[in-house]
Amino acid sequence: ATAFVQLAPTAPAPTALQGAKEDLVALAEANTDFFGKQIGFWDPLGASNLDFFGLETSGRLPAGATIGYLRHAEIKHGRVAMAAFVGYCVQANGIHFPWTPYPGFTEGLSPPEQWAALPPVAKWQFFVYIGILEALGECFPAGEHYALGGKPGVFPSLKEPNEQMASCGVYPFHGFPLDLFDPFGTVAKLSEEKKERGLRVEVNNGRLAMLAFAGICTQAALTGKGFPYF
Repeated sequence: ATAFVQLAPTAPAPTALQGAKEDLVALAEANTDFFGKQIGFWDPLGASNLDFFGLETSGRLPAGATIGYLRHAEIKHGRVAMAAFVGYCVQANGIHFPWTPYPGFTEGLSPPEQWAALPPVAKWQFFVYIGILEALGECFPAGEHYALGGKPGVFPSLKEPNEQMASCGVYPFHGFPLDLFDPFGTVAKLSEEKKERGLRVEVNNGRLAMLAFAGICTQAALTGKGFPYF
């Protein structure tokens, strides 16, 4: 009989954005650098309209969580790509420490060949270190988590751990002399205006670096030559 009882109307599910996309558009249009002014808000795949696994519309995550995740991922991958591009160019030109970097090191190898020549234990050191940094950033965010309304791109301090990190017993007794972000404290001394512009520059450079690193890896695979390919 209950099948014929009229159900009470339910409140509509929250939209997946609720202002998050508008903030994203405003952020893109506020980019006054040359390429920023030319491109503006560019989202050809419609990623700003996504709601991963329906977590936002179901209420399991607040509205805008997907955009927060995508923004954080873009900033993080841009930073890695900038470091990777510089490292690739340096190594491809035969520049390295004066000592032997690892047992079995061979001069004249391209970066992909050099990676293939690394002993397995050396490769696992990279993966473990990356995993530790990922775990620290996800489990002990500086302030609110980026998917819960926090600021994307922020990494917790290693030099001065937050209360949550210190109380969980994961912080090493010897501590860290420098932070991963702003290790020498130069950014903290900048004015708010310069900090804001620096964030826009970082996003622009990170996007370019992701394209550049993908390009040099593709070129090396196609030509068999290292950077600068002549």
